[in-house]
Amino acid sequence: MMDAISPVLEVEDLCVSYGKVEALHHANIKVGAGQIVTVIGPNGAGKTTMLSAVMGLLPRSQGRIRFNGTDVGDAEVGVMVGYGVTLVPESRALFAEMSVEDNLLLGAFNRYRAGNRDQEQTKDEVFGIFPRLKERRNQYAGTLSGGERQMLALARALMAKPKVLMLDEPSLGLAPLIVREIFRVISSLKDTGVGILLVEQNARAALQVADYAYVLETGEIALEGLSKRLIDDPKVVESYLGLGGKQ
Repeated sequence: MMDAISPVLEVEDLCVSYGKVEALHHANIKVGAGQIVTVIGPNGAGKTTMLSAVMGLLPRSQGRIRFNGTDVGDAEVGVMVGYGVTLVPESRALFAEMSVEDNLLLGAFNRYRAGNRDQEQTKDEVFGIFPRLKERRNQYAGTLSGGERQMLALARALMAKPKVLMLDEPSLGLAPLIVREIFRVISSLKDTGVGILLVEQNARAALQVADYAYVLETGEIALEGLSKRLIDDPKVVESYLGLGGKQ
């Protein structure tokens, strides 16, 4: 377990149902500051459901969510953002007919509304992480490549200066070279102290970048442990990593 690291985000006995169908069953997950925690599993396992419930986008039928030790109750999206939790959805949810720069500034809206006026400095920091976006700052988001759109979605989330960054399938639909770049950036974000909860079907890439991992199967945590151990676990290798050599 991760007891040596004080968790920023704790998910305890989380259950989520769609009508009479329970999509998530008593899930327990912890994310520490400056730590990458990944949740891997097949399609339909409940990974996106879990992120949506933590973010307040879906009602929880049971369970607790704590942020820095405080029970957030049934907090909805705005409250979770206020705590410092940000979600980059699988769809990326960009404003296609707005410029890269304007999309970024929208990411800082809640901080601006709270009285913070450091958007320009934060934007410069984000451009330092994503120099390609700086080159395209005046382009419409809809004109970017798939990889650039994923970078913009990540960058916009960072504009909120999150304490916990939740990523839903950041590699989806991207070429292998771009996937490596995205995961390089995700790995580098640890140095900023942000806790990262990474939901990903590309199990090998996720396990290579993460510190700790959970395997979600049919709505339940089937396995958990240090990523460097799970990447060699026979069950994980057989089910998720295939028989090919390591990438």
